[in-house]
Amino acid sequence: MGRRASSSLNPGIVIGAVVAIIGAVMIGKSFIGKKSASFGDVAKLNMEEYLENANQLRGNEYVVEGQVDQKLQWTTSRGQLVSLKVDTSSGEQFVSVEIPPEFKNLNIDTKQKYSFRVKMRQGGIPVATGVNRL
Repeated sequence: MGRRASSSLNPGIVIGAVVAIIGAVMIGKSFIGKKSASFGDVAKLNMEEYLENANQLRGNEYVVEGQVDQKLQWTTSRGQLVSLKVDTSSGEQFVSVEIPPEFKNLNIDTKQKYSFRVKMRQGGIPVATGVNRL
């Protein structure tokens, strides 16, 4: 009488596969759940300095985080201008951010929170160089 081949799986292989799948799911969730809220080493815009004399900040880069209050203007050749509501220690302040036409494929929604990397233009006008939805 011949011997039958064993059809059962090795328990070590089954346990290893289950652990690998659980690990992959956990790592995937950690990457999907995180959104970049900042732009690395760029300083946050000091709203008190900005409101006092925005022109002195020209040429510098900052990060501005807040909720888009209104879309003020939009043209295909110039981009768009949005009003951003920023929480500060002295209460809510508003700043307008120019979003250049390079970001025309972004759908900026009102009442949504965003983080903008801005470069201050002549006259102290913040121009977006990066956009992240929070």
